[in-house]
Amino acid sequence: MRKERCWNNLMGAAAKSAALSLCVVVLAGAGFGQSLSGRWMQPGKTLDNGEQQKWILELKQNGNDLTGTLKSLDYGVDLKGTAAGNHFELFASWEPTRPFLTGDLVNGELHGMERGRRPVLAKPAAAADDISTVSYIEPPPLHNVPDNGLAKTPPMGWNSWNLFAGRIDDQTVRTMADALVSSGMRDAGYIYLNIDDTWEGVRDAQGNLQSNHKFPDMKALADYVHSKGLKLGIYSGPGPRTCAGYPASYGHEEQDAKTWAAWGVDYLKYDWCSARNVYKNDALQPVYQKMGDALRATGRPIVYSLCEYGWGSVEKWGPAVGGNLWRTTGDIRDEWSSMIGDVEKQVPTAPFAGPGHWNDPDMLEIGNGHMTDDEYRTHMSLWALVASPLLAGNDVRTMTDATKAILLNKEVIAIDQDPLGKQASPVKNGDLETWVKPLANGGVAVGVVNLGSAAALTTVKASDLGLGGPVKNARDLWAHQDVTFSSGVYSATVASHGVLLLRVSAK
Repeated sequence: MRKERCWNNLMGAAAKSAALSLCVVVLAGAGFGQSLSGRWMQPGKTLDNGEQQKWILELKQNGNDLTGTLKSLDYGVDLKGTAAGNHFELFASWEPTRPFLTGDLVNGELHGMERGRRPVLAKPAAAADDISTVSYIEPPPLHNVPDNGLAKTPPMGWNSWNLFAGRIDDQTVRTMADALVSSGMRDAGYIYLNIDDTWEGVRDAQGNLQSNHKFPDMKALADYVHSKGLKLGIYSGPGPRTCAGYPASYGHEEQDAKTWAAWGVDYLKYDWCSARNVYKNDALQPVYQKMGDALRATGRPIVYSLCEYGWGSVEKWGPAVGGNLWRTTGDIRDEWSSMIGDVEKQVPTAPFAGPGHWNDPDMLEIGNGHMTDDEYRTHMSLWALVASPLLAGNDVRTMTDATKAILLNKEVIAIDQDPLGKQASPVKNGDLETWVKPLANGGVAVGVVNLGSAAALTTVKASDLGLGGPVKNARDLWAHQDVTFSSGVYSATVASHGVLLLRVSAK
């Protein structure tokens, strides 16, 4: 139809030659571009262990419809989308509303953006560009891994990812260890210093995983951390690759666990990442069990943190695989909506929290600069109320006084570390949301969060707190002062995105 209309508009035979060129341009703009079918390779950065990152995109075009798969060292994703001329948009199977890849076919190359932030320049892939596949390893039969006796209260410490991501190294970890001590963080309970992704090197001839040039001697680093009265954490995953594309523990679980134990590691964060390329979610439990068994076999006490984003109802089976804590959300961002969204996901997990096994809505963003101090106080309060691990993610070396006051509030920390290990549940009333957490001494912690855009008056009624008696003592944990319930009621104004946090006991 478009071709006929184009030719019917020509002005005589003498113009045919010029019109032919015009039609080519018009038709290309109307959707008749070159085919996008084929294999395309996008080179990536060189990793800190010397390996070359890349992805391979295999596309099939049928008219304007596109289907395909994208594979890299660390992940794979099925894609669907459309083509209009030489322009394309591709959507990931797990995010069908926001484009994963967009761009244009220009001179036999794909030019565009990945997830709206990473430039794409992909060329036709050669045979040498293939990403090697891994042999499938059948998950083990299910059994219960004995409790390791660790993490009787939620683990506290610091993790490198939120601030440093791939820029973490030995010297930074040492200076952070020093700062955890000098700032008072260690003495407040923040004892785990956890190295996240990008420490990994390559495996030697015997399959032993080495650290890369950023960490020249892990045993010496662990000794330094231990000399400060701290414990060292490390990162890996059950897939062939970590989230950043480095070697993970697939097929080397026992070997890696022995390596970490020999180094003196005290904590493992184990991230699903590329395991999704090998296993379906129904294999989460046995795959995580395999590392739980491997850690136990070392004889070293190592806290086991499962990072599978809350998939597969992990709160129901996490303890059975030897887990001490498990992620219940995706990655947190330093913004109000992400923080509130993550804590709301804790509501159905509340019955499964307790000593030795904790729901984890991800690390703290306090002090990283993209929320207000009121919002950060709310962040700290909610993590304490839901008995979350408290893993700081800021630069402890350069904390402001306001950040110190939030992270080092011992009265709030005590709510998080309460030995009863109960998780708060909320009741919402308009923009105000009230969380009540039972405490070991028979009292409760009460947090009232103002989700609205203006300050609001809240009234806390003793009769709603399940105290079993009239109020004996009440204390505002951010004002650090006692308050009075008059006729069984206490009222206060809560700032927008702020929190009122009380500790209340009964006679």
